Amino acid sequence: MSNPSIPAKARGRWTELVDAINEARERYYERDAPTLSDEEYDSLYRELTELEAAYPELASGESPTQSVGGARSEMFEPVEHLERMYSLDNAFSMEEVQAWADRIDRAIGEVPALLCELKVDGLAVDLVYEGGRLRSVATRGDGRVGEDVTYNASFIPAIPATLKGRKVPPLLEVRGEIYFPLEAFERINAEQLAAGGSPFANPRNAAAGTLRQRIDRRREDLADVESRSRGTDREIARVERLQAELAVAVSRLDALQLVVHGIGAHEGVDFSSQSGAYEVLARLGLPTSDRVRVVGDLAGAREYIEYYGEHRHDVSHEIDGVVLKVDDLALQARLGATSRAPRWAIAFKYPPEVVRTRLLDIQVNVGRTGRVTPFGVMEPARVAGSTVSMATLHNAQEVERKGVLIGDMVFLRKAGDVIPEILGPVVEDRDGSERAFVMPTHCPECGTLLGPEKEGDVDIRCPNTRSCPAQLRERVFHVASRGAMDIEGLGWKAAIALLDCGLVADEGDIFALTAADLLTCDFFTREPGKGETGPQLSENAKGMLEQIQAAMDRPLWRALVALSIRHVGPTAAQALARELGSMDAIADADAARLAEVEGVGPVIAEALEEWFAEPWHREVVDKWKAAGVRMADAPAETGPQPLAGLTIVVTGSVPGYSRDEATMALTSLGAKAAGSVSKKTDYVVVGEGAGSKAAKAEQLVVPITPAERFGVLLADGPDAARS
Repeated sequence: MSNPSIPAKARGRWTELVDAINEARERYYERDAPTLSDEEYDSLYRELTELEAAYPELASGESPTQSVGGARSEMFEPVEHLERMYSLDNAFSMEEVQAWADRIDRAIGEVPALLCELKVDGLAVDLVYEGGRLRSVATRGDGRVGEDVTYNASFIPAIPATLKGRKVPPLLEVRGEIYFPLEAFERINAEQLAAGGSPFANPRNAAAGTLRQRIDRRREDLADVESRSRGTDREIARVERLQAELAVAVSRLDALQLVVHGIGAHEGVDFSSQSGAYEVLARLGLPTSDRVRVVGDLAGAREYIEYYGEHRHDVSHEIDGVVLKVDDLALQARLGATSRAPRWAIAFKYPPEVVRTRLLDIQVNVGRTGRVTPFGVMEPARVAGSTVSMATLHNAQEVERKGVLIGDMVFLRKAGDVIPEILGPVVEDRDGSERAFVMPTHCPECGTLLGPEKEGDVDIRCPNTRSCPAQLRERVFHVASRGAMDIEGLGWKAAIALLDCGLVADEGDIFALTAADLLTCDFFTREPGKGETGPQLSENAKGMLEQIQAAMDRPLWRALVALSIRHVGPTAAQALARELGSMDAIADADAARLAEVEGVGPVIAEALEEWFAEPWHREVVDKWKAAGVRMADAPAETGPQPLAGLTIVVTGSVPGYSRDEATMALTSLGAKAAGSVSKKTDYVVVGEGAGSKAAKAEQLVVPITPAERFGVLLADGPDAARS
């Protein structure tokens, strides 16, 4: 380390990085309480790798790049793995994946068939079966020695205690991932927040914290207290507390799942490929993934990576990437491993969806229906591929439930296109300068006293619905949104300009706008060109007027959505338009009649009746009528109705169809598209990301059609789709 050819600055930075990474590993692996996000850790690790590449003399046995992350905790007995467990090298771009494939090509003369599987966000474990019976379950630890968590594993139904089949191998060591399904993870985080603690940053930390707890000691403590209790109130309370804590711990273990993704030492069974090994393991009763795919080249692997990059939220558990492995086990052996990772595998990491950042302030937004929503203002953070500086906090009760204070370091989550959300505070990072958020009592835009619309409502609202500037802006902007009238050019800034220039008093005036109106507002004009006199309409303004004209002939359901009626979204609006046919019929129907419409129900029906009872709401509708907005759908030409009389439920994604398009395709052929599965359901279409509806269909023995055969269902009927 004293090599004079290494600059002192580089040596100092190497020491800083090694210390920071080792501390992060200790908090992550031994305490299950990380203070760095995955992105922060990966950034430090990559910097260390690059520094050691520039100065190879720095790379010593002390470096985290030379070892598998994690050390055995003193809480558990040590277990030496029969074969070493490795970490995986990471790739953050397809260029890095290509470089990995090039190294394989140089080593063996080709890029062979690759096995692609999801990188489950869980805790790596090693399981050993002797004579078909589970002998031990251990954490990875440092790759050679892990922690004995066999006792805790006995509370996890997903881990088979015995292997199935008549020919079980006398010895079998397998590697897998212990993880929480997202539903269970969200429940556990709610429990954490309710107890005043920090939420788990991700399901992996939750799984690690759950598996690495001393259930045996909890039981011993409870038994000891019960045996010595004399029945005093204090002793009874303590027994009840210990019982409750044990019950929570056991229930969390019960919710853990296992997926097997590797093999170690084995006797009495031979494998020639990774994919073939998975088939054997599945026959033995071990849980393997049904999303594994073997591809012939790197192009196939790229398709797999891109597909799950777009569909990662269709999976019932969290994933943070894709693992690529050489499928042929003989080639794996030829390629070998470094001191920490196999050369025949690599993990492609997706952009992180949970990061840490500072909560600078909590402010409120007034929405189009008057709802007042707190939101966090944060130090900008890169998450899920975009920079985020604001995130929702839903309502005052949610701020209190999550226990966040202004000034907190918080966990921020952004999943795909979902609105960024603050998960909770990093309580351990507080220094006493944080302060509580106080919900305003008056509207920040118009000064009106805020309050719940009805007794018992969680949300508070600004009751000045007609003229509150914030609500007006939001409603005008909403009319043009894609889910409503879809008016290109009428964006947020244009909506503000229309109001500020007095061109519209409310959303009712949008469809009466003319070029002459827009010429009076600087936002919509440009300087005159050669031969022109006076202000001229900008091209954007001309396009907006054309789009407004085109929007007047949109289907009835879009106009209904555009009116900003509480709870009325595209699905309910389409159902109302199909059954009642016109705006007048919908407006004149009472709540009882509206609730009879499939997919509407009493809550939406009551909201509709209340909305149309307000005179100025009717004025908006009348203005649209006068301007020529379509207020009724022409009776559809009824074609063949091969699905008439059938009730069909769609759950999960359907290739080539949005949810609304799939519903319309079914109803156009006479089917009733239901939202829930019951004994009256005739068929259920199940696609990627299907949830409880698929399980309910199996429970009720309702016929299931794979989403891939949805086109066959439409063309040839359900029987053909199932065959």
